[in-house]
Amino acid sequence: MGCCCDDDEQLLQPLNPSEIQNSDQIPPSASSTTVAHDGEDVISPMNSHFSALICHDTLRAILEKLALPDLARAACVNRIWNFVASDRELQTKAFKDPWKIKDVIGDPSSGSFWRDNSLSKFAISHRIVRGDSVASLAVKYSVHVMGIKRLNNMMSDHGIYSRERLLIPVSNPDCLINGTCYIELDIYAKREVAVLYLDGGPDPKLTTMLNRLTSERSKKRVIDSLRRSMQVDGETAQYYLAVSDGDPRSAFSQFSEDLRWEREAGLT
Repeated sequence: MGCCCDDDEQLLQPLNPSEIQNSDQIPPSASSTTVAHDGEDVISPMNSHFSALICHDTLRAILEKLALPDLARAACVNRIWNFVASDRELQTKAFKDPWKIKDVIGDPSSGSFWRDNSLSKFAISHRIVRGDSVASLAVKYSVHVMGIKRLNNMMSDHGIYSRERLLIPVSNPDCLINGTCYIELDIYAKREVAVLYLDGGPDPKLTTMLNRLTSERSKKRVIDSLRRSMQVDGETAQYYLAVSDGDPRSAFSQFSEDLRWEREAGLT
């Protein structure tokens, strides 16, 4: 398999060049390939420009053996490492392999989701039925009551009655083996987790409702932000957001243009 990278020197520049000291302050051993006692070149964190590590195929073969946190660190070395380490297939494999998960479905809202795959990143979805309580669910899933409350952002046991489902912390990683997890942003828990459904898959009706509530809350946050920036009431902010097809920047620009016109026309 041939090398698929080119000789673009820009790809080899660190992601934050301003943080790198002048070259005359860096010892030769830190800016070039490290030499072992037997005269052979060795790979170290300080010689990431080692010629073998600028080929996409070779670099991918190395990075795919890393644990997820190490893969996230590798993405910070330079641009070509970031390009390879940020590959979705590579990230998904590193995320699920330690727990022997079959598949991970969905796209996270932030790339930071792929920096950690500890057990706290997973949760079991439990649809609430009549007679459920936080205590009974803690017994059923062998977890602590406070663990359920903390994960679901609940202040009291009564919060269970206003929800369609609860997220349950994973206490036994064996339940993840050969399972399929869905990346979801829970509006009540206010966090993004990989959710495991023990009884199949997500309920379409529940998913639709959660997506709608999430969309409504996101829109409300945008309107509140515009209202504060424009120093107007909520209805005015909502109007400009609507005429700009939901683009906050376009809405603010349109508002500024209208405000400028009113001043030039002597209306304000």
